[in-house]
Amino acid sequence: MLGGVSPLDFALVDVFADEPLSGNPLAVVAGGEALSDDVLARVAREFNQSETTFVMPSPAGATRRLRSFTAGGAEVTGAGHNSLGAWWWLVAGGRERAGALSQELGADVLDVDVQDRDGRIVVRLRQAPAALGAIADVGAELAQALGLTRDEVVGGTAPVVSTGTPHLLVEAADPAAVDRAGPDAPALAAQLARVGAQGCYLFALTERAGADAYARFFNPTVGLWEDPATGSAACPLAWTLAHEGGRRTVTIEQGHAMGRPSRIEVEVDGDEVTLVGSAVLVAEGRLELTGSS
Repeated sequence: MLGGVSPLDFALVDVFADEPLSGNPLAVVAGGEALSDDVLARVAREFNQSETTFVMPSPAGATRRLRSFTAGGAEVTGAGHNSLGAWWWLVAGGRERAGALSQELGADVLDVDVQDRDGRIVVRLRQAPAALGAIADVGAELAQALGLTRDEVVGGTAPVVSTGTPHLLVEAADPAAVDRAGPDAPALAAQLARVGAQGCYLFALTERAGADAYARFFNPTVGLWEDPATGSAACPLAWTLAHEGGRRTVTIEQGHAMGRPSRIEVEVDGDEVTLVGSAVLVAEGRLELTGSS
């Protein structure tokens, strides 16, 4: 036992998935409020998932407070798969009732709606208001940082857009170009730092399988090489596409390059953006931290 903290329940869930071993895996831990930030980061490194989310009581009066850490130990506050998977687990396991809920995530308190649709738990996460940030020049240097030629990247500029976390949205010529990308992590991190972006969402417009876009996500600034399904980046892209093309519901395919196909749905109503999805349970257990400090 650690400083009077009992063993903590945990689960592994696959988010944006209808069956195990697809979508984006997430470790969820019940509790952790008595642990130091260093221990929380070390637990995330132990699970070695793209993100580990700790579900805690909320001092701000929300239903729950969520804290998420990458395997590299960085805390992230975007309401993506890290949040959606945690709420799915809470309701699917009877720890919370379905209905209107709220989450404290970083500095925001955001609405959450969870519904049981004939045994399938569906989570709807309201995002922070969409905000346009810096505009990056799309040139040979950015293309090279992504491992592409200049002809494989579309347009002369790329926006940084946030619905909670700012990400650079770069359009590729086609899905094949997205698949060919092989970023140079230090070079891409430098490009992101110049425009105040955390990660890069490389996408191509598509009509295959009923999707609007096909994407990959790279986030070297927090030690995340590639993510199979990224709600915090899909939402800014959906908002951008909705404003440019008049779409209301945007569907994005991601994760194919990692062998973890994922399908992300985002609803856009003006500047209100809502991430929608479900998950499946893969494993549950108990976290023992005897001897930690």
